[in-house]
Amino acid sequence: MSSITLRNRRAFRMLTHVCRVIVALTFIFSGAVKSIDPWGTALNVNNYLVSYGLEWFEPLVMVFSIWLCGAELMMGCMLLFKVRIRMCSTFASISMIFFTVLTFLSATFIPVEDCGCFGEVIKLTPTQTFLKNLILLPMILIVWWRYRPDRMFAFSRLEFSLACLFFIFSMGVGTYCYMHLPPIDLLPYREGTDIAQAMDVARNRQTESDVVLVYRNRRTGKLREFSLEDKAWQNEKRWEWVETRVSDDVTDSVEPMILEFYIADEQGEVTDSLLSIKGNLYMLCITDRDKVSKRCEQRLAKVVERAKSEQAAVICLTPQPITHPTYHSFADSETVRCYNIDSKTMKTMLRANTGIVVLTDGIITQKANCRDIK
Repeated sequence: MSSITLRNRRAFRMLTHVCRVIVALTFIFSGAVKSIDPWGTALNVNNYLVSYGLEWFEPLVMVFSIWLCGAELMMGCMLLFKVRIRMCSTFASISMIFFTVLTFLSATFIPVEDCGCFGEVIKLTPTQTFLKNLILLPMILIVWWRYRPDRMFAFSRLEFSLACLFFIFSMGVGTYCYMHLPPIDLLPYREGTDIAQAMDVARNRQTESDVVLVYRNRRTGKLREFSLEDKAWQNEKRWEWVETRVSDDVTDSVEPMILEFYIADEQGEVTDSLLSIKGNLYMLCITDRDKVSKRCEQRLAKVVERAKSEQAAVICLTPQPITHPTYHSFADSETVRCYNIDSKTMKTMLRANTGIVVLTDGIITQKANCRDIK
């Protein structure tokens, strides 16, 4: 065998190793950040279902979300630790081809606002996600090509043990975070957030980013757009004002979700009055008042009792329509006034079907899934 052939083989093995590590780390990162927030992934999957007219699949979205995130995390771990690489690279190649086609459609013919490929950690547009997949797809195909002669399911004892460990860990993370709350909260309603103040800041940023100043270069005659923060337009010798208009493209750097915080009763908005309450405000978040379990009802009843003993305010938030003054009792507790909140906003604030959010002087000080209420 010639030295050139040997060098080519070594170079190909090195390329395969680099591609395997890059794909593995990307899968691990992507799967991990989504596994700790299966609710966010489920919301993104719902967006795809609506776009493709598959709403009938919605009851299974959460199970699919946990499985999808766990499978990605598991494949990344198996690739990194070289556990049945042919099998893993085969499944990874199939999934990458599928999602590359899907993100191409999302970026072109069937737009989807947020792909959610890196959860709430890194926000990518459908176009950026498609380009990212175009980079990863050849890498995983190179890995598959290198290990294609191997037997697909010939697990050694160590490989089988590692595969079982990765499966339990990957699916366990998503299941735990679904039943409780994400251990890392990257959303605008995290603990310590002053909601009213955050809304004011977001409004101010949005106002500034919406305004576009159009000036003409006096020397070249070319038009240029400036934001309010860009002070270059103040050079009157160089720039001549043409018009001031509002941009149609609001930047994603603004936290739009905090601006969607809107609470109302049958007469209209009561957001400001509730956020201005001094002391504790216990907000019982209920997706469906008729589907709260008895055990959860009892826990919520304890919260109502605690609020009354503290002489604190307690309300019930629900996305269910309210057309008249509505009160609800939890396990024979004192009745609690119910208010409307958008379902997406509630799921953004609290990743649970039922739970509590506590405000102290308008600042979020506690959040809990109903399972964790003591």
